[in-house]
Amino acid sequence: MSSDRSVLSVLGELVVDMLPDAAAGAGPHGTAPHYVARPGGNALNVAVAAGRLGVPVRLMARLGTGPLAAGLRRHAELSDVDLAGFVPATEPVSLAVVGLGPDGSPDYGFHVQGAADWQWTDEELAAVLPEGTAILHVGSISSWTPPGCEAIARLVEQVAADDRALVSVDPNIRPMLADGPVGTTLGNSPAEVRDRLERLLSRADIVKVSAEDLAWLEPDAAADLDGTALRWADRGAALVLLTDGGAPLRIARPGRALLRREPPRVPVVDTVGAGDSLAAGLFAGLLEAGVTTRAALEQLPDDELLPIVDDAALVAALNCTREGADPPTRDELVRARA
Repeated sequence: MSSDRSVLSVLGELVVDMLPDAAAGAGPHGTAPHYVARPGGNALNVAVAAGRLGVPVRLMARLGTGPLAAGLRRHAELSDVDLAGFVPATEPVSLAVVGLGPDGSPDYGFHVQGAADWQWTDEELAAVLPEGTAILHVGSISSWTPPGCEAIARLVEQVAADDRALVSVDPNIRPMLADGPVGTTLGNSPAEVRDRLERLLSRADIVKVSAEDLAWLEPDAAADLDGTALRWADRGAALVLLTDGGAPLRIARPGRALLRREPPRVPVVDTVGAGDSLAAGLFAGLLEAGVTTRAALEQLPDDELLPIVDDAALVAALNCTREGADPPTRDELVRARA
């Protein structure tokens, strides 16, 4: 990828989502439910959504072994994602079995112990981060699961110290992997996950966090989401986006009044990948506006930021009208905007 272009670099895990196929039934005895294997994971979803929007994007991911790996790679390739950030790994691909609630919200069962995504090294990351990176996005399971989370944190600290790119963080908590017996097998505990995330958040320029994540990170925060958004902005980020399902999106910036935006109303099939699509839409808008430094982000007027946020919310809404993480193309966004 050419170093003279502003690149979105996305770092994280690759996950195959096993989504239920209700139309196929579950066999004569109800014991053989059908699932469709769909490429997923926070990082892959963000990168694919950005690629479809025409953003120069590199996905930095460790591609594990097994028959599902080829589909993950091809999914990114079809959306014009730069694959030079893929690191061949000997460990298995991560797997998530997904159930859907009545409102389309996902419930996850994970099969990820010993998977490729958690094994990052400093040398691997140094080799795949492109020179032209303008935004580095990290988050989700790989950012708070050892041993690789330590290398990710060091990379974020280095990028932030050099002021070479905007750093974006999305905690994207998965309670089953951050807490309890499964979390313990991965080397996670609630206190350790919070500490690891604080290390990243303290260096972040952009933070996208959901009300669901806040309920786990700060159980008392749900009582005052407005105040929490403002407080998170005051902890160091130049921009905090707090999502709350179909409720208004909260936009917090240090020293400014809290802003709210209503998300578009659409028929929802499911919400898998909605937050990832929103993040990609935000990055696309910032890069198109030439916002590639902390100073530029801080100086961006609210009346120029809000249309970018509205576009990002529309990207997320369009994703929700389709099954699984299936974000829109730029042409689809333009048509929906019109």
